Amino acid sequence: MKNLGSTLATVWRIAAPYFRSEDRWAGLALLGIVVTIELGIVAIDVLLNQWRNRFYNSLQEHNWDNFVYELKYFSVIAAIFIGIAVYQLYLNQWLQIRWRTWMTRRYLGEWLDDANHYRMQLLGDAADNPDQRIAEDIRLFVEQTLSIGIGFLNSVVTLVSFVIILWGLSAAAPLHVFGIQYDIPGYLVWGALIYAVLGTILTHLIGRPLIGLDFRQQQYEAEFRFNLVRARENAEQIALLHGEAAERGRLLDRFRDVIGNWMGIMVRTKKVTAFTAGYGQASVIFPYILVAPAYFAQKVQLGGLMQTAAAFSSVQGALSFFVTAYRQLAMWRSIVMRLEGFEAAIANARSYRERTDIIRVKPSSGTDISLRDLLLQLPDGAPLMNADGFTLRDGERTLLKGPSGAGKSTLFRAIAGIWPFGRGTIDVPANATLMMLPQRPYFPVGKLGDAIIYPSEAGTFDRDSVGATLAAVGLPALAGRLDEDAHWNRMLSLGEQQRLGIARALLHKPDYLFLDEATASLDEPAEAKLYRLLDDRLPDTTIVSIGHRNTLSTFHQREVVLEPTGATPETYAIEDAEKILR
Repeated sequence: MKNLGSTLATVWRIAAPYFRSEDRWAGLALLGIVVTIELGIVAIDVLLNQWRNRFYNSLQEHNWDNFVYELKYFSVIAAIFIGIAVYQLYLNQWLQIRWRTWMTRRYLGEWLDDANHYRMQLLGDAADNPDQRIAEDIRLFVEQTLSIGIGFLNSVVTLVSFVIILWGLSAAAPLHVFGIQYDIPGYLVWGALIYAVLGTILTHLIGRPLIGLDFRQQQYEAEFRFNLVRARENAEQIALLHGEAAERGRLLDRFRDVIGNWMGIMVRTKKVTAFTAGYGQASVIFPYILVAPAYFAQKVQLGGLMQTAAAFSSVQGALSFFVTAYRQLAMWRSIVMRLEGFEAAIANARSYRERTDIIRVKPSSGTDISLRDLLLQLPDGAPLMNADGFTLRDGERTLLKGPSGAGKSTLFRAIAGIWPFGRGTIDVPANATLMMLPQRPYFPVGKLGDAIIYPSEAGTFDRDSVGATLAAVGLPALAGRLDEDAHWNRMLSLGEQQRLGIARALLHKPDYLFLDEATASLDEPAEAKLYRLLDDRLPDTTIVSIGHRNTLSTFHQREVVLEPTGATPETYAIEDAEKILR
């Protein structure tokens, strides 16, 4: 019960915000109509239960006129049922897509808010495969929450409606055992209750492991898909290294986790199904066993027998909701647990941003970027780099050098405000625009023109400006492909991607441009041409470069080198290592 209460509380916390959102009136209206239709379906079941009594009595009495009338009555009721059932499904699906749309926008917004997605990755939270949480788990949560909720409502209303009927039928068809009549008030109700309670307890004992199995299955499936995507995205490297055999083995290892857990689900599902199937079949004949003696004692007619059996079945089915929906409930709970974990990871990453013992990026009234008492750390707390009193001066071109692993790229991340691990303050001029260009720039899948000007919206720059910039960076042939849709990180060589990165910077004209080996895949003459282009087109932009080539010194006024501090072999510092180049 504790687990059930906790699950329901989590479901309410996840679901309730939608019904308080801007779309709440449409959502509540659709939900209200779906619920009303479900109540109507239960009412039709009650009418059909009464109809069974009259219909079978007309057969027993050989009454043709009543038989024909009951057929017409059934036809009308059946037509109404078909109509409202169709619209219930349609409106339910409409509610699902509206609810899912709202939840998807909300989760995407919280996940992608202010580099929260990156912090979640760095913190190593248990929110594995956020793509599945947002795409698959939200869809299943909405579908199954409505399905289970409406099913539970149907069971409750059916129980209330048919318990009254069954209680009355218990008096009309008293219990007979070996020819002796026992007047037990509502004995059919008590029989259905005992039958359902025993079935519920046994089902839970048999099927409880399915909750954990379903949770792990979602995780293993997501990890397998993720690794398949990774193999597809890195097809060139795999082919160059002839790594197909290794990759196949690695993927099959992941798939073995999927299969192994699935076998566990199969075994447990077989046991649950064996019990519930037997339970369901026994429930068909059980009411006849209870009422048949009264029928053969001529205490009740055929119609009363059939009505009683149907009413008993309705009550028993309502009471056995947990039994019949157990597999669905187990899967639903695993989905709720995954969304709960995702929300917790989002909240943890967001709260990390509010801590006082992290690196702070603050707006300043000056024109330089200043590092004060800055210590960069790895996520595990290990020190990486010290930088106290260092300044990136406005309008100056600075080359940052140092051994691999010294923290050069991490320093860029800290200045950008996405690396919180450490302490100290980074003062950045208020309203200054910063752009980071890594060695492998990101281009979203879509039109080339939109990919180049990312993250600006489509239409921010006119086609002539984009085309001229492409020609300037040495890619004139791409000017005619701006409307072409493709996966550009796969279509273009790394050198071409780096040229497009420079084109992006030329179009946006940031106040500060950070180049993290952003031209390393180009030959030295091509690199020199692009740096001269930056000098010419962005004269007022402060440029900071990370690079190892000595030829880069020509294009910078100042060189800064990261040196080991001697405190630990892995710690580096900026210690008056400035070298004025020009």
